[in-house]
Amino acid sequence: MVYTYKTAGVCSRTIDIELDETGEIRDVIFNGGCNGNGKGVRALVIGRKASEVAGLLRGVRCENKTTSCPDQLAKALEQVLGQD
Repeated sequence: MVYTYKTAGVCSRTIDIELDETGEIRDVIFNGGCNGNGKGVRALVIGRKASEVAGLLRGVRCENKTTSCPDQLAKALEQVLGQD
């Protein structure tokens, strides 16, 4: 299933997330923001459990912001998994 999450406080506008029936991440696309960082995060999370990735990325901050694109991905995954 594919989910779209509207981000807040970061350069990317939305994150498209594809999960399989077991909760494994099949794809992640950051729309907007730093292309290289989005591709890097994508490469690292594909094939991993959404719950594991959410735990790893929750709280990562970008410079003086209270969030980051990885943190927003964690929030999106928690929302999809019903943990928010």
